[in-house]
This record gives sequence, C-alpha cells and structure tokens, in this order.
Amino acid sequence: MAHAGGVTAVVEFPVVGIGSSAGGLAAFEAFFSGLPRDAAPGMAFVLVQHLAPDHKSLLAELIRRVTTLEVLEIEDGMRIEIDRVYVIPPNHDLALVDGVLHLLEPSAPRGQRLPIDFFFRSLAQDRRDQAFGIVLAGTGSDGTQGVRAIKGEGGLVIVQSPASAEFDGMPRSALATGLADYELSPAEMPAQLMAYAARAIGRLETGSATTPGIERALKEIFVLLHHQTRHDFSGYKPTTIHRRIERRMAVHHLDSIDAYVHLLHRMPDEVELLFGDLLIGVTQFFRDPHVFQLVEEHIIPRLFASRPAGETLRVWTAACSTGEEAYSLVMLLIEYAEANHLSHAWQVFATDIDRRAIATARVGCYPASIATDVTPARLARFFTFEPGRGYRVNKTLRDHVVFSEHDLLKDPPFSRIDLLSCRNLFI
Repeated sequence: MAHAGGVTAVVEFPVVGIGSSAGGLAAFEAFFSGLPRDAAPGMAFVLVQHLAPDHKSLLAELIRRVTTLEVLEIEDGMRIEIDRVYVIPPNHDLALVDGVLHLLEPSAPRGQRLPIDFFFRSLAQDRRDQAFGIVLAGTGSDGTQGVRAIKGEGGLVIVQSPASAEFDGMPRSALATGLADYELSPAEMPAQLMAYAARAIGRLETGSATTPGIERALKEIFVLLHHQTRHDFSGYKPTTIHRRIERRMAVHHLDSIDAYVHLLHRMPDEVELLFGDLLIGVTQFFRDPHVFQLVEEHIIPRLFASRPAGETLRVWTAACSTGEEAYSLVMLLIEYAEANHLSHAWQVFATDIDRRAIATARVGCYPASIATDVTPARLARFFTFEPGRGYRVNKTLRDHVVFSEHDLLKDPPFSRIDLLSCRNLFI
C-alpha cells in the first residue's frame, strides 16, 4: 500500500492462482523449490487445492520448508500483499475482490465443487491482465473454465505438462482449450513466470504513446495477419491490439516490437497464436444469469407472441465463440415452447470469425465444470456425460443451431431475424 495526501492507493502487482487436486503436493513443492531464494518475485501466490472438508491441509507447512516467502493460511477479509503465499483452508470457496480474499461456504455439494474455477474467475475480474493462472496435477477438469476467464482478460496461463503429472486429467483438460501460454513441468515454471512478468507489466514499448516506428510495425503485423487469416484487424480498438501484442511479446521474452515482427515472419504459427489471442471469447453457459432471466421472462414470450404458429422464429448470436450462448438460448426456447404447448419452429444461427471456436461449438463437447453454470435438470435433459471428456450436447439441442464462420466487417448479415444477440461481440 502507498499513501499520498492522506489517500490510500493500492499498488498493483500480479497475482498467481495455482490449482491442483490429486497428486498436487509434489507439484507445489517442485514449483516453489524453483523460485529464487535470493530475489523477491514481485507477485503474490494463491494456492487452491481440492481437500476433504475434514482434512487438515499439509500444504502450508510443505511450502514453508522450500521457500523464504511468508506462507499464510487464508482468513476471510485478508488483503493480498506482494511476495506472500496464501493457502486456501479446507471446505471453502475463495474469491478475490478489490484485492481482498473472501472465504465463502461452498455453493455445490461435495464431489461437484470446482474451487479452482471459482477462484480463477474472480482473479480474472480483479487483476485482468495481471491475473496469472497455473493448473497443476489433478483429476477431472476443474480450472478449465477459469483458464478461459483469465485468457479473456489478457492474463497468463501455464499448465503442467501431462508427462510430468502424477494425475493428468486437469492438465489435459486445460490444454485442450488451446489457451495455455506454456506447457511445463512445475520446476520449469518459476523461471518462465518471472521472465514473463518482467516484460509484461508496463514495460513494453507498444503502450499508449505510439511512435512512427511502432505505427509501421503495427501496420506490418496487420498485413501479416490479413495475409494468413484473411481478416483485417486494423480497425480494432488500439488499446486491445496493443495489449494482446504485448502479451505475445512477453511470452517470447521480447522487449522490442520490431523483434516481434521478425518473429512473425519466421514463425507462421505465431501469426495463428496472435490471431487466437485477439479473438479470445469471454463466454460460458448462461453468462450473467440475470440477463438470461430477463430473456427468459420477457423477451422469449414476446418473440413467440409476435409470430403466428407455423412460422419459424429466427435468432442470430453474433461472435458466438465456442457456442455456449447459442445453446443457452436454445434451451430457453425449447423450455418455453413445451411449457406453453406451442408448435412454433425456430432456428438459431451462431457465427464467429474464429474457425477453431466454431469447430468446438459444432462438436458441442464441454468440460465437466460447466455444471457450475447449467442446472442439474438441464444437464440431465440436454447433455450426455462422457467419462473422461465431459458433457456433450444432445441431438435435441444440436439440431436447432447452425454454426458458421462469418466476418461482420465483410460478410453480409443474416436477414429476417427476430432476435439478435451481440453480447460477446461487444466485449
């Protein structure tokens, strides 16, 4: 904390959320053993481990033996401070809000809790591009949805390499998103983490002050993106473009935007990775539940009332990302039509510029952690659980959605639309 003229100012620093379940103790030990003992890391660490409600955590004591940092078991209302390690106590969910750690009663029954996702989401909202998420060994898919939230805010994601994990379910699920910046063993993570932080936090030259040299470099990057992806990013919000380029530069430990341009010329795969970073979709099933409640109670009844029976309702969700919003709308349409014995037909068009996101949406297979956003009744009705993979949308849901790649800047819009959702697009 800093004080100026009687006003308390919060000094921003990165917060690293680290999650694990089975097999995580060895991974935590290897990670903290790899931190330098003679230099402050300049960040805080929050450790979220799956524990039985009555199980005393050994994690804090284990970490104290391998690090010189102060290690604290979290108490409700504790303000997070730099160069400290915070360990979640058993039988709690954890959230970070305005730099303060809050312990909450678990919202889901034992066996269905996803404390890593819960914390990662709050971490992304609180620290944005200074939110760093690390997924270590464990079973299941906890952390996967949180990884999406962190990357959506421009943060960093590191995942333990499955080959180095005693239990690789969580790492494999997180890696399947395609959003991991690094795939490493726990011992390799600290060096990459600190090198990234040293370059990413306010030290790059593509900030708000744009020089002629930076302008030329940006134009060259736009040309390379357009040549390889056929999409034009020159009209996108400059601060967003700069931030995402800075992120990719930090991943490669580059301090010069010219050096990054040279890298793009040498590595076409990096063009695709930058393209993916520019398009990361912040989406989930029933995102912002109060919005979907309004749609369910007010918008959908008006849609059906405005269409004679026998006519098809047409819905378009633009920038649909990986499909969660489109499928959420279809669930509401099906439920309303059946509850009111309506015979209307409807079709949902879901489009996005990102062909990889569209491919995921078409497959319709999502991690088990969507159970935090979809009610048990809807999971049972609209999804099939596939062990080791997660939940797959069933035919009833899938047949109502047409997914297609579409660029709003150059492709013609869909016509005769009754409801247009642009929520993801406006993010």
